[in-house]
Amino acid sequence: MASLTYHEQQDIENIKRLRELIKELPSFCTDFFRGIEPRTSTKTRMAYAYDLRIFFDFLRQSNPEIRRIGRSLPLSVLEQLTVTDMEEYLEYLKCHSTENQEDITNTENGLMRKVSSLRSFYNYFYQNQRIEQNPASLLRMPKLHDKEIVRLEIDEVARLLDEVEAGENLTQKQKLYHERTKVRDLALLSLFLGTGIRVSECVGLNLTDVDLDSCGIRIFRKGGKEAIVYFSDEVCALLETYIEKRKQMDALPGHEDALFLSLQNKRMSVRSVENLVKKYARIVTPLKKITPHKLRSTYGTNLYRESGDIYLVASVLGHNDVNTTRKHYAAIEDDRRRSARNIVKLREE
Repeated sequence: MASLTYHEQQDIENIKRLRELIKELPSFCTDFFRGIEPRTSTKTRMAYAYDLRIFFDFLRQSNPEIRRIGRSLPLSVLEQLTVTDMEEYLEYLKCHSTENQEDITNTENGLMRKVSSLRSFYNYFYQNQRIEQNPASLLRMPKLHDKEIVRLEIDEVARLLDEVEAGENLTQKQKLYHERTKVRDLALLSLFLGTGIRVSECVGLNLTDVDLDSCGIRIFRKGGKEAIVYFSDEVCALLETYIEKRKQMDALPGHEDALFLSLQNKRMSVRSVENLVKKYARIVTPLKKITPHKLRSTYGTNLYRESGDIYLVASVLGHNDVNTTRKHYAAIEDDRRRSARNIVKLREE
């Protein structure tokens, strides 16, 4: 029997966690998750479950009767709520406390996601004619303000890679491990900056997913779609050096196929890669909060500047809708349009 891929293993873990989350929700929520299962990923359903848990926590805190009923809450309670209740929930989301008295706040994007989750939840029961009122549909979506995309400039990319290679500005404790990890770290960060892959796609890479002859890697996009992404000769050379070293490592059972290993000889996790990026980036650009996703934005920016092809950028980054790409790189597109103003000549000078 073939061993499970990293993404298949993650799916199984997500399903297990989702089942535990659903146990905390009113029993009719099970129908919702069963209904959306064919068209959503396990990660998406988990996000819905977390959001709905917050919603029902709010209802329990604001209504003692709902708190008393608990998980046996009837479906009819959904249509008994008003738009005012929904607005109060939106206000609650801006700052609320957990059972451990930890304060939780939400950004504009966080508020938008939770309202979208609630609307999808209500829509499912409304469209299936199990409730007659849909107050969530009347709730106005929070306004989103455009934010400047944080990315590394060309000189910052060079300084970042130089720091990974030399490690001169690391702390004494970090320097103890640097010799053991610098070849891996240089290959990993170069792969981010040279392909724009997501952090989940990176940690899911196996040794067999890398083809040095064609300078390509096989990745699994959101939703499990397989794709081939190509990289430069420069990235290829760094990957080749790392892979030679990687083949000499004794990975722990269950992690033998992983491309990038931690110091514990396990597949690197998303969190460990995020910490790795943060460690080097705050030395080079202390005022910018650089994450693996910001390295993805850096690659997208550089590719668009060089090619001027927004469709190419969308394809390489794995965006399903080119408008998503266009929104992220609108400022660069505007610069390109402005620079084109003198290209067409009406009369010879």
